[in-house]
Formats: sequence, C-alpha cells, structure tokens
Amino acid sequence: MPHGVRGLTAVAGFLYEAGTLKNTARTGWWMAGVQHPESVVEHSWRTALIATIIAKLEGADPARAVFLAVWHDSQETRTGDVNHLGKKYTGGEAAPRDITADQVAGMPELLAEAVRDLVAEYEAKESPEAICARDADKLECMIQGIEYRDQGYANAQRWIDNSRGRIVTNAGQALADAVLETGSLDWLRAALGEGKS
Repeated sequence: MPHGVRGLTAVAGFLYEAGTLKNTARTGWWMAGVQHPESVVEHSWRTALIATIIAKLEGADPARAVFLAVWHDSQETRTGDVNHLGKKYTGGEAAPRDITADQVAGMPELLAEAVRDLVAEYEAKESPEAICARDADKLECMIQGIEYRDQGYANAQRWIDNSRGRIVTNAGQALADAVLETGSLDWLRAALGEGKS
C-alpha cells in the first residue's frame, strides 16, 4: 500500500464518520415547525449541484466549486448542526479549520492537506469558487424553505428571505429570482405536459 495501513485506517474511520451526516438533522428548521427536517447530507448534495450551476454561469471552475460545496459542512460530524440561535449561547462554533485538522489526523498527508486546503479556501470566502459554493449553500436553503413553506410551514418564509438576502453573485441572485418565480412543482407539470396552475 503506497500510504501505509495506518493512514488508510484513518481514512476508513473518516468515511464512517462522514456517514453520520446522513442522520444529522438541519436543526434550524425545527424553529419553523418542521418535525423531520432534511439531513446535512441532503442539503450538501443539492448545494453541490447548485454550486456547479452558479460557478459555470460566473465563469469560475465548477468542479472546484462542487468540491468546496461537498466539504462545506463536513465538520458537523463533530459539532452537529448548530443553528444560529444556538451559536449565540455557545459562543459560536469551533473553527471549521480546527475540526477538519482533527478529522484528517492520521490520514496520508497528501489527502489530509487537500482536505485542510479545501476547508480553508471555503472559510476564507475569497476565491471565485468559494464565493459560488457559499452562494449555493444559501440558495439551497432558500429552495428548501420554499419547499417547506409549500408543505404548510409558513414560518419557513424567514429562511427564504434571509437566504435570498445573503446571495452575492450575479448568477446566484438571478437564479434566486428565477426560483422565486417558479413553483416547486412546475418541473413536474412540465414533464407531464400540463399547464401551470
């Protein structure tokens, strides 16, 4: 084995750790009355898709933006999803870079460095790809809010409005406007050849 058994054992452990995000609820939605909110993994998956689109439209590297989006909440295996109100009382959350350093400890250095660099780039909010990935995070939250609102959770409007206000790229803002003008089931009606209702 090129990187040794010890390093790959650390990677294997992290893969199990990452799986816990499948069952980690996005807790802010509880305040909107959503009893069974999406998981961190569900949020991250659509965030990655959106990052591809925003980056492509912004002239940034879509693959890099997706890479950043996939890893953007990976630290929540250690902290859980702490909502904004909770952060007020816990003094915020531990630095994502510090959590990531702990997560990749013992991995082959080539891999550990790559993951640390991804998280650092996302947190720095400077590269075009990081900006696109962060906009994708906000737009995904906005879309999820619309879906929850359409399911009867009227309080989700707060998340829709707050997320929309935090999108900074031109492509992200234009896409957010298009999302707001589109019904959450318009895609299904179009696929079935039905008119808009």
